[in-house]
Amino acid sequence: MIVLKITNASEVVASKVGKFLERLTPDSFDQSTVEDIVIKKLIENLGAEGLQGEVAVVHGLDIGNGSILVRDHMHVRRHQTF
Repeated sequence: MIVLKITNASEVVASKVGKFLERLTPDSFDQSTVEDIVIKKLIENLGAEGLQGEVAVVHGLDIGNGSILVRDHMHVRRHQTF
């Protein structure tokens, strides 16, 4: 299993749409947008290599100090088989 944590979603959105518009969007929107783009590209690239599997965007997990922390309100925001 691979876990990926994106830590600069706001900066990526700001670089694509500009600082002013980024300030008008909530950070959760930025995070969700970047996650959706990453999932789409990940599925395209893995599928092109012949790999099959599942990918999910899970809220309520955190990575830190070599461990994974599971929060009380963990849920799957998006799940897709490829």
